[in-house]
Amino acid sequence: MSRIDFKQVHKRYAPGLPTTIKNANLVIADGEFCVFVGPSGCGKSTLLRMVAGLEDITEGDLLIGGERVNDLPPAQRGVAMVFQSYALYPHMTVAENMAFGLRVKGVAKPEIERKVKEAANILQLAPLLDRQPKALSGGQRQRVAIGRAIVTEPKVFLFDEPLSNLDAALRVQTRLEIAKLHHDIGSASMIYVTHDQVEAMTLADKIVLLHAGKLVEERGSIAQVGSPMTLYHRPASLFVAEFIGSPKMNVLPATMVSAEAAQCLIDVSGVRVQVAVDARHIAAGAKLSLGFRPEHVGLDASAAGAGLPVLVRHVERLGDVSLLYVDYGKAYAHVLTVRVEGSVRPAVGTQLELKLRPENLHLFDEAGLACTRTVELPE
Repeated sequence: MSRIDFKQVHKRYAPGLPTTIKNANLVIADGEFCVFVGPSGCGKSTLLRMVAGLEDITEGDLLIGGERVNDLPPAQRGVAMVFQSYALYPHMTVAENMAFGLRVKGVAKPEIERKVKEAANILQLAPLLDRQPKALSGGQRQRVAIGRAIVTEPKVFLFDEPLSNLDAALRVQTRLEIAKLHHDIGSASMIYVTHDQVEAMTLADKIVLLHAGKLVEERGSIAQVGSPMTLYHRPASLFVAEFIGSPKMNVLPATMVSAEAAQCLIDVSGVRVQVAVDARHIAAGAKLSLGFRPEHVGLDASAAGAGLPVLVRHVERLGDVSLLYVDYGKAYAHVLTVRVEGSVRPAVGTQLELKLRPENLHLFDEAGLACTRTVELPE
């Protein structure tokens, strides 16, 4: 079994210092690919290293396969870790690097050769087994580091930002290889740490988004747990909404006018906007934040929804799509991003009206918590 349970896990490096991890409650199922993501300093690598046994747990329990492992040394936890740096022995061949851990454990030579060959075939390293690391590209070295973990046949794979040292093309290629690896050996759970939300959205079965700063003390370390599309379409808070998505969600200040069970009416700089949420617990006049994704905006004058008058500041043409950066509000105080088809090319200085449909909008209260949606966006 490779299930991982975090039960009320806390981490403090010393009395009087801020809490690094607070009240982490989480279940990672057998064979699940879980990605820890969040801003710098949120504790995602610390949480990973606690699973590996490289960091002590201040409070709470960590279970792997139903066994409490708080006091077990790393070698007895059934985990294998792939670090940000490849950490390969430069004087050894690829095969020797992959086999080193098994040799230390005293595994028989025929068994070592079999496991190295199997891992090399999975990672397309078979033609490179006799080379030394200096003769490999960055992507190939990272695959060797992954192969070194595979041969130990762990219950849990741990990846600590394994692609951050690679260029853009290699990141895409290696990301696909890690996804294929998860598919090929689906019995092992995987935990993957990254600051790159593209990696999180494309690799994860489950995303764990972590708070940073004062939100850790206020709400605990975990901001939201769910599938990538759950966090994208149903963010639990303004923090989640603004972190997940590229370009990020547009956010405007608003004021409550009135609320019913199925929808509410808000004021956005003098424009009345309907939002498909249940906000009956919020009083009239309360301060709110209205959110909407760049792709959930209409420019057709005949489209339904409230209209926000904007001025085009800049256009980024990316081929299949264009990103419009537009100014809105008094003295054009707010810059919004709109994603449109690549054929849409308004000139800088053009005045447009953004159409906002109630079902495409998100509403957050003064504390930054999301109001319950009454019309769900598809996953």
